[in-house]
Amino acid sequence: MKAILLTAALLFSFSVLTTAQSKSPKMSVEGSVEGVNIVIDYSAPSVREREIWGELVPYDKVWRTGANEATTVEFDKPVIIDGSELPAGKYALFTIPSMDKWTIIFNSDPNQWGAYKYDPSLDVLRLETGIQPADHQEQMEISLKDNHLNIQWEKSLVSLTLAAKG
Repeated sequence: MKAILLTAALLFSFSVLTTAQSKSPKMSVEGSVEGVNIVIDYSAPSVREREIWGELVPYDKVWRTGANEATTVEFDKPVIIDGSELPAGKYALFTIPSMDKWTIIFNSDPNQWGAYKYDPSLDVLRLETGIQPADHQEQMEISLKDNHLNIQWEKSLVSLTLAAKG
């Protein structure tokens, strides 16, 4: 009888653990801009009453742009991002947040955990963009809206203009 109860307790514990919500769930965004198909995969952290910019995400340091694995962005055709050309391919999306702007980095090694082994020699495109104030966004969201790739979290929004090459 003890063995049956122990087995039942272990099975219950395992089922609770496997169904528990991740603190930073995996998200996927798919869309199309001017005929360019785009897939974005990321893990979405939440604010949870923490100071985000300059604390949890330090200023002027490479960030994985989410949680867990590096965020990836895949384009099936060449694309123009804020006026700069990026070839078709799958990229790790890194960012360097600062107080008044972000550096956006498309890196050719999409298979990375976080930014711990980030290699700047593999950067394919780097660009700078401003930060827009936004309503509070509890869970980080990356979206494709109106020819823009948007990253919104806490009270900040970064938006990149996308266009097909040619």
